[in-house]
Amino acid sequence: MRLEGKNTQPMSITISSKPTSIVHKKKRVNARNIQYFLLLLPPLVFFIVAMIIPLIMGIYNSFTDWDGISLEKNWIGFTNYIEIFKDEMFIESFKFTGLFMIFNTIIQNVAAFFFAVMLDSSIKAKNFYRTIIFAPVLLSPILVGQIWTKMYGTILPSINDLFALSINFNLFSSPNTVLTGLLVANNWQWIGYWMLIYLAGLQAVPKDIYEACTVDGGNWWQKFIHITIPMLGPSITICTIGIATGSLKVYELIVASTGGGPGDSSKSTIMHIYDTAFMSQQSSYASAMSVVFLLVLLIFAFIQLKVLRKREVEL
Repeated sequence: MRLEGKNTQPMSITISSKPTSIVHKKKRVNARNIQYFLLLLPPLVFFIVAMIIPLIMGIYNSFTDWDGISLEKNWIGFTNYIEIFKDEMFIESFKFTGLFMIFNTIIQNVAAFFFAVMLDSSIKAKNFYRTIIFAPVLLSPILVGQIWTKMYGTILPSINDLFALSINFNLFSSPNTVLTGLLVANNWQWIGYWMLIYLAGLQAVPKDIYEACTVDGGNWWQKFIHITIPMLGPSITICTIGIATGSLKVYELIVASTGGGPGDSSKSTIMHIYDTAFMSQQSSYASAMSVVFLLVLLIFAFIQLKVLRKREVEL
């Protein structure tokens, strides 16, 4: 539109299309958000149904006397939680699980790191060694338990007959050696998995840093302490937390190998909870033990994460 007057200059007015474009942009954003929500809806529903609802029901059942079969549930308050601290079997199983976790975390971390450093060096046949070390990860813990039961019970004792020795290779047969036997079996299976995480961390370290250290006169030990370890901080955090929490939840390996024996010397906390719920039909008491064990796991993981993250910053 053009306006002309006596003392006026020609003036034109243009109607902007910006408001319309903004509306279309908002519609596209809303449509995209709806698509994202629809994509997330199935796993979200599965998570709620499979995790959140059972967790809430388990917490509620821990305050009742439900046996897991009948429809009757009587509210008994904190009685189940009080009984936990009087349960010698729960305390013993927790001690065994704690020892298994401590030794497993140390051994698995050190061994995985060692193999990662070895494979990151200039040795020959790297792919062959990597495959051999990683292969047991693909096996089921049930199968691993059966393999090592056969190893300790039949294969290794044949060495005694061959060389006229009297070594007790059957580590699962004695309460004094059963923990060692389980540690060997568990580490044999999982070292390769954590080795790959350390190996990925080592290969991500820029080679320029090592070259600069060499120019400054640094030896291999100084490179290892001042470059390799600090740069592997995130990998160390991931491996330590993963190994520790996985060790606390050990179940299948023990069921397939020792069954918690000899006696109850290798019964883990998870195994004791399972036996209480399904063998003794004390579901409410087992729920209370599960809640306590879950809290211990969360507290332990939180402390580990805080300590290791702080250590990363210091390094």
